[in-house]
Amino acid sequence: MGFAKSIDQLPPYLFAEISRKIAAKRAEGADIVSFAVGDPDIPTPPHVIDALVEAARDPANHRYPESEGLPELRGAIAEWYEQRFGLSFDPETEVLPVIGSKEGIGHVPLCFIDPGDVALVPDPGYPVYSIATMFAGGRCHFLPLLEENDFLPDFNAVPADIADAAKLLWLNYPNNPTAAVAGIDFFQEAVAFARKHDIAVCHDGPYSEVAFDGYRPASFLQAEGAREVGIEFHSFSKTYNMTGWRIGMAVGNARMIDALRRVKSNLDSGIPQAIQRMAIAALEGPQDCIEEHNAVYQRRRDRLVEALRSMGLRVRLPQASLYVWARVPSGFTSASFAERLLDDLSIVVTPGTGYGATGEGYVRLSLTLPDDRLEEGLRRLRGWKR
Repeated sequence: MGFAKSIDQLPPYLFAEISRKIAAKRAEGADIVSFAVGDPDIPTPPHVIDALVEAARDPANHRYPESEGLPELRGAIAEWYEQRFGLSFDPETEVLPVIGSKEGIGHVPLCFIDPGDVALVPDPGYPVYSIATMFAGGRCHFLPLLEENDFLPDFNAVPADIADAAKLLWLNYPNNPTAAVAGIDFFQEAVAFARKHDIAVCHDGPYSEVAFDGYRPASFLQAEGAREVGIEFHSFSKTYNMTGWRIGMAVGNARMIDALRRVKSNLDSGIPQAIQRMAIAALEGPQDCIEEHNAVYQRRRDRLVEALRSMGLRVRLPQASLYVWARVPSGFTSASFAERLLDDLSIVVTPGTGYGATGEGYVRLSLTLPDDRLEEGLRRLRGWKR
């Protein structure tokens, strides 16, 4: 039996490997505290669940959905973008629901990448950007995200021949894994770079509503001309604690949205309509849950950063996202430090190298664990000795 070459090139998915290690450690009887996966522990808001229950009883929602999503959902997404960012989108041509933003991210390279084409991918970055490029037959040119550049890519450092060959540019702010943020000025630079080299931009923005200390992240599409070159992915997962329901959206350039719609219509049957109804309830219902959740995450952020600094780790205080990106102590690699914490403290963190070579020297810790487990983890971290 022969398999596709891409399967041989495919590494184990990062979090699947982490889950395997956690299971093995628990099988030995260890009490694991995991800071690894960014999966909100706070439940989906009750009014959103109520909408799902009601919709699930309607036989109209028991049939195949349409790939482009309910018109009411597309309209609610457009309205949300206008209220949040002051941007107007045509629900018919510039909005497309997706089965979680990960699905849209995984499929969109098929719209732009032919075998041998180049995608510009941040490093460190969400692994799906590079894996989806590989599945489309493309190759990645990695853009280092360095601390001295505030974890923003330097477009001037991209070789001219690579920039001219590139078909797709990935951006992600607030950033996973570094927790870095970007403003309109940076997005304007990205638009200018994309226009100069005729590159499509995909901005992954699922953390725009997870922010602290009064900070309000921008949308890439707020930059002048952004709609001419790109689209933005967003998700209900982090905003409304709906990771398990798998729903998100792509918004922006009508031609790019149409291309993604055509790909999706041939590969999936859309989002279950009852889940679309709950998404409408999330967008149109009370929004105070977001501020409440962020207050919880901000308190956890402050406690975690204090504990890591007490260990001697260098940590920037994140303005947004669900993550803390910490430099490992001298003498350790990302992997060896993560392994040491697992062996000594039964604590799981994610090695920075899981997100790319430039992630070496860092580990990522998530804020999405219950307060009692967080406090137990902090107690162990404060007591750690080299």
